[in-house]
Formats: sequence, structure tokens, C-alpha cells
Amino acid sequence: MRWPEMLRLRFRSLVSRKKVEDELDEELRYHFDREMDEHMAAGMSRQEARWAALQSVGGLEQRKEECRDMRGLNLIDNTLQDARFAMRQLRKSLGFTFTAILLLALGMGASVAIFAFVDATLIKPLPYKDSARLVGVFETVPLFPRSNLSYADYLDWKKMNKVFQSLDAYDQRGFILSTPAGAEPVRAARVTDGFFRTLGVSPVLGRDFFSGEDLPSAHRAVLLSYGAWQKRYSGKPEVVGQVVTLDGEPSTIIGVLPREFHFAPAEPAEFWSALHPAGGCDLRRSCHSLYGVARLKDGVTLQSALADVKVIAKQLEAQYPDSNRDQGATVASLAEVITGDIRPILLVLLGGSGLVLLIAGVNAANLLLVRAESRRREMAVRSALGASKARLIRQFVTEGLVLVMGGSALGLAVSWWTMQLLTRLVPENLLLRMPFLIGLSLNPRVLLFAGEIALMALILFTVTPSFHLSFGQTREGLAEGSRGSAGTAWRRLGSKLVVLELATAVVLLVGAGLLGKSLYSLLRVDIGFRPDHLVALQVAAPKGSYDKDEQAIVLQRELVRRIETLPGVTAVGLTSSLPVSGNGNTTWFRVIGRPWHGEHNEVPERDVSAGYFHALGAKLIRGRFFTESEDASKPSVAIINQAMVRQYFPNEDPIGKHLTYLSEPPKPIEIVGIVDDIKEGPLEVATVPALYIPFNQSASRFFGLVVRTSQPEQQLLPALTGAIREYDPGIVTAQGATMTTRINDSPSAYKHRSSAWLVGGFALLALLLGVVGLYGVVAYSVSQRTREIGLRMALGAQPGSVYQLILKEAGWLTAFGLVIGLVCATGAATLIRGLLFGVRTWDVPTLASVAVVLGLASMLASFIPARRAASVNPVEALRSE
Repeated sequence: MRWPEMLRLRFRSLVSRKKVEDELDEELRYHFDREMDEHMAAGMSRQEARWAALQSVGGLEQRKEECRDMRGLNLIDNTLQDARFAMRQLRKSLGFTFTAILLLALGMGASVAIFAFVDATLIKPLPYKDSARLVGVFETVPLFPRSNLSYADYLDWKKMNKVFQSLDAYDQRGFILSTPAGAEPVRAARVTDGFFRTLGVSPVLGRDFFSGEDLPSAHRAVLLSYGAWQKRYSGKPEVVGQVVTLDGEPSTIIGVLPREFHFAPAEPAEFWSALHPAGGCDLRRSCHSLYGVARLKDGVTLQSALADVKVIAKQLEAQYPDSNRDQGATVASLAEVITGDIRPILLVLLGGSGLVLLIAGVNAANLLLVRAESRRREMAVRSALGASKARLIRQFVTEGLVLVMGGSALGLAVSWWTMQLLTRLVPENLLLRMPFLIGLSLNPRVLLFAGEIALMALILFTVTPSFHLSFGQTREGLAEGSRGSAGTAWRRLGSKLVVLELATAVVLLVGAGLLGKSLYSLLRVDIGFRPDHLVALQVAAPKGSYDKDEQAIVLQRELVRRIETLPGVTAVGLTSSLPVSGNGNTTWFRVIGRPWHGEHNEVPERDVSAGYFHALGAKLIRGRFFTESEDASKPSVAIINQAMVRQYFPNEDPIGKHLTYLSEPPKPIEIVGIVDDIKEGPLEVATVPALYIPFNQSASRFFGLVVRTSQPEQQLLPALTGAIREYDPGIVTAQGATMTTRINDSPSAYKHRSSAWLVGGFALLALLLGVVGLYGVVAYSVSQRTREIGLRMALGAQPGSVYQLILKEAGWLTAFGLVIGLVCATGAATLIRGLLFGVRTWDVPTLASVAVVLGLASMLASFIPARRAASVNPVEALRSE
């Protein structure tokens, strides 16, 4: 019979079962009657013919069963019967059922939630054509292993390279958008004309930039992000061709980017503008403001591309020694550039969630072993009544399937809730820079991962009881009150599983302790100023009104005067770059009077107002602060930090000495003061030398405000913005926050905080599960040794010796788990050393604390069954046996 016909008949047997059964009964009855007729025709009586026909047919019911087996109906019936029986059994043991489902749900929920982040960040393909061939291109200098490019260098690299199919550049930029409601700040990016073609991205509406549309002579054009198109223009296609005013310059909207497009290094960006290099930094080879992105030619590897750009860097260094000295080059896959520092955190969290899943699985195995031991008599009876080994295993599979379905459903709900919670905990400023996390969901890859966990759980829930039961020991299982080798074997296996649980818990506890100690050290690092009662705000003034230095100086003086009159304000300062925001915006200098051979001494430069250090609460070590009168008409002065003193002026007093930029003729800058080290860059990075210049001698229309207040900081922010907009509605503000919030939400702090809290949560869950597992093993051991304990007490053993007997067993298990766990934890800690700050991987106080906590928790868990054992009545124990 052909397969289609067989499938048709089996389907008919399912949907028209009664009719098929009637037909089967009618057909078998017909054959039976014909057989009887033949025997009666041969001279048999009706009774003899009936018996002969039954012997010939082999029994009507048996033949019916054979037909049903051929149609697959018995398998379905048996499966449904097993399912109903499994539900009854699980309802009878609700404690076991709920515990097993909860264990699977917790393990799956944690693992799937973290895997969803890993998938979105590391596995999901980037939204670009053939993204594996895209690379980030950087210059390298001693201060920055991945530095940005100058526009002139970018043009030379584009012309001289032999490995890139295309090379383009971008930078992140903020614009002032003019709207009918007034000026507002918008996040944007500037890109070269072939940027989107290099990525392999085409607009969903309108067109891409033309070749040459990024040159200074070209008309200004912008592309909208999909979000900006929906938010600002309600998704209207008529937006193409409209003109927007960015920084006072009219720009034509030429297209809209796809919904799924994102480019994290330049995000968040609503407007993507053509580059249009013009004046200032763009046209100086020594000024670096761009980053490169390139598409490799077919067959070119990352290593060969790296070798090529290094050769180009050497050639440019020889050709332009003044600007390109000590300047190398490097490339990295674009996926690595985009994921940045989040990759090691996610891998650590995935490992932690995997260990939690392992502990949950071990605990579930222990539960299943206990349940299998309690069902030995039931299985022995069913085996004695003719149930085959396969039939019993099928029952275990059915019960396991019911548990896995319940645990998986709850686990997916837990994972979805966890994903939403973790996403909401990411600070908004960081989430905007990680667009790949927006719209996190249970996509097919995540569901496939969850399905793999469910399959492993089903195998565990099936194999564990099947492996435990010995089908050859039917008589022993039927013996009332038997104490065979299975109980002893379970105790040994259960003990080993508990040791594994405790060792895994130790690894997570040590990891959580090290990360927690790192976070504590990071948030208490000396930042060189007082962040309490301090508010920070970014300010951008329109180019048309404040492009000249004199106009910017008047602006800052007027804003300081107005803000100082606000209630509670005690000090106001300005800076070109707020603290704890990065070590960028550097300059090259040399010390006048010392031999100089063209080397680049590179330090971050900050242009600050006279009241800046007072507003911060920074400490003056020697010399003086700036005065308000020190403008371009006065001699140039500077303040340096202690790190600069240590590196460039060891064993001498720098006050009164003169620096100069690498310009001709040299312009002397006198050092008038030394301040304590202020943390300009990330919290975990050592403070680098820094140079502070009076704002009035290097004014800008972009600056940061720091305001100290005697009142709650949050109350000051609206008043600050109001005072600035009241002076000039064309001025925009952004990123207003308390300094404490800025520090706590900085990438460094979030990286350490998120890893510490999540691994800590995993560790607490692991500790709870490990202790519960130990309790289960010790409690079961006590129940199996009730007769032995009764005999001991009947022969004179005191309760104290019984306590000692039980606690000694638990103590050995705990000790083995601790020793193995501490050894493994020390090795595992080396894998997370990149996330540690101010703490060694073998930190003795952390290891000792974990040992004490786990030891105490284990002894507490063991005390309850030990107390139960010590209270056993010898007479009742012996009678029950």
C-alpha cells in the first residue's frame, strides 16, 4: 500500500473512529461466520464449529487489536491513557510537581532571558549587506588604541589603500533644529557620500547621497531615520524635498532610512547629514574628528587589511612628520566595533545563567530520584503484571513531557518578564547607544534555544527515573518495607549531585563577591571633586549669534550672572567637556626651554571658566585659579593636574614654567596653578595628565555648565533651563542631570553594576537551590536510616551523638563542595578579570566570606533533619519496620 493511501486510512480512523470500528467488527464477524459455516458443513455441531472458528481466527478481540495497531490507534490510546495517568500521579504529588516545574521555569527563565540579549547583540546579523566584510578603520596613538581620523588622512587612506572596496567616514554630531515652536537640540551624524552604499543600505523613501554631495561646494542634504520620519513628520511621503534648518543652514531632506537600520557608533541620530568639511578642525590634518568604516574586497582578510593600513600609516608619518608622528593604524570587524564593551558582560551573564540552569537541573534530578525510589513498589507491581520495560519508560516520558510543558510555559513567561525588566534598568542614555537592544523579543532563535533546554529537561526527567529503577529486582520492590541496594545507591548518587550543586554555587558566589567588591571600589574611586549637590547641563548656542569668541564670552558671563541669582545656587562654572565623559579633545604641547625633537606630548585639554574649579569643589594644590579678566588680551595661562606634574615635571615645580602648542611661532602659556586630579575619563581608567585653559582665552558656543546648589539638585534643573531660554530662546540645552546620576549612569558604572547585580542574583538563587538540595539529601538519608537510628538510641545513644552523626554527613558534603568550588572559582575568576576593578581574582576576604556563608547556610539546612533524627522514638521506629 502506498504511503498516501496509508495516511488517508489512518486519518479516517481518527476522525471517523466509531464508523471504522463498526466496519471492522462487521468484517471480522463476517469472516468468523464463514469459518463456522465451513466447519458445520464438515459435520461439526454448532458449539464445536464455534470453538474451531475461534481457534482458527485466534480470538476476535486479538484480531481487532492487531488491526488497531496497524492503524496506530493503540499508540494513540496508550499515549492518552499515559497522559491521564501522569496527570493523576502528578496531582497526587503536588509538592513534587510544583517544585519540578518551578525549578525548570527558574533555570529556563534566566538562561533564555540572557540568551535573548546575547542573540540581539552577538548573534543576530547586522542590518547591512554582507556585514562580515565590514570593518571599522582607526588610527592609533599612545593615548588611544583606537583613535579617530583627520579628514586629510581619510582622503589619503581612501586613495592609497589596496584592500577596501570602499572606505567612508562618519562622526556623531548635535545640531540645533529650527522649528515653528522654537529651537531644539537634535542628535545627528555627518557621513561621507558613500557611507550607506558601503553598508549596503538603501533608503525606503527617496534617494541616497549622490557622489560628491558631501563636498563643501555641494548643496546640503540630509536623510531621516525611520523614527524621526514617524515622530516629526507622521510618516508622510511628502517629506522628501522639504527643507530643514540645522545649525542655521538650510538642508534638503532627500530620503528616509529603513526601519531596521541602526549604526550604534553614531547613534542616536535622527538626521544623517552629508559631511561638508569646512574650516576649523575638518581641514587640519592634525585635528582628528572622524571614524572610518570600510568594506573589504573579495578574498581580503582582516589580517591583510591590517597590514595594508599599517603600511599607509607609515607612509603618511614619513610624509607629514609634524602631524602624523607616532600615528599608527588598525582595523576591527564592524560587529566588534558595535558591540564594544558589552560582549564580555553578556558572556559572563550567559555563563552565570547556565550555572543556575545546571543547579536547577541537578536539583530536579535529585527530586526525580526521590520520587523514583518512592515508586519502586508501584513499578515492580506493574512489571510483575506484564508491563514491559519500554511501556514503563513510555510512562516516564509522558510524565516528563507534562512537567516540561508546564515548566517551559512558565519559564518563557519568566524570561519575557526578565527581558523587559533588564531593558528598563538600562539608563536611557546608554540604551539609545545600543539600538540593537530595542524591540528585544522571543524571536525564533530565542525560542529554538528555549526548545533545546526543554528537550534536555525532557531527557533528564525521563532518563533519571528510568536509570534508577532496576527492572530485575521485582521481588525486592514487592517486599514490604524492603531496604535494598537502591536506597544506598541513591544516597551515594544524591550526595555527589549535592556536592556538584554546592561547588557551582560557590563559583557564582565568588564571582558575585568579586564583582560586588569591584563596584564598591569603582563608585568610591577618587574623582577629584564633590559630586553631591552638583548639577550638569550641556549648552549649545546658535552659530549665527555666537560664532565669534567675543560673543561666546559675553554669553557665558551673562549666563553665569543670571544663574547665580537662582535660589540655592552657590557656584557656577563652564567647561568644554564635562567630567567623567572621556579623555578626548586632546592637544599636543611641549615645554619651552627643554630640548624638543618633534615628539607629540598629548593630553586632554579643557577650556574652563574662572569659577569652574570652585563649582566642582576641586582642590588647589599650588598656585592660583583663573580670573574672569584673563581673556585673549592677556598673556596665555594654564592650570595642570597632578598627573601632568608627575609625568612631565617630576622633582620640579612647574609653577611659572611655560608651555606652547606645536605651532609656529611658539605662543608661551604660563602654568599658574596645579589642581588635584579630576576624573575626566571613565571611572576605571587611571587619571591621565590634563591641561586646563581659561574659557575666555578659548571660547566656544558649545559648553557644559556645572552648578552647585544648597537645595535638592533635581529642583534646580527646570529653573536652569528656564533661565537660559529666557536670555535667548535660540539657545538649546540637553543632558541635564545631577552629577551623581551622571556618574552612576556612566558606561563604566553601569557595566560593573549590571554584572554585579545580575551575577549576585544568580548566586543567591544558586545558594538557595544548593542548600535546598543538601536539605533534601540529608532528610532522605534520615528517613532511610530511621531503623538504624532507632536501634542506636535503643542501645543507649544520646541525642547529641545522633546530631553529630547527621551533621557530620552534611559537613563532609559541604566541605567537598567548598573545596571543589573554591578551586573552580579561582580559575573562573581569571575569565572575568577584565570586569574587575581594584580587586584580585584570588581575593582572600571574598573567598573566606563565601566559605563562611555557605558553611553556615548548609549547617542550618542540615539542622532540621538532624533534629528530626534526634527526636526519633526507638519503639515506634522499630515497630514501623
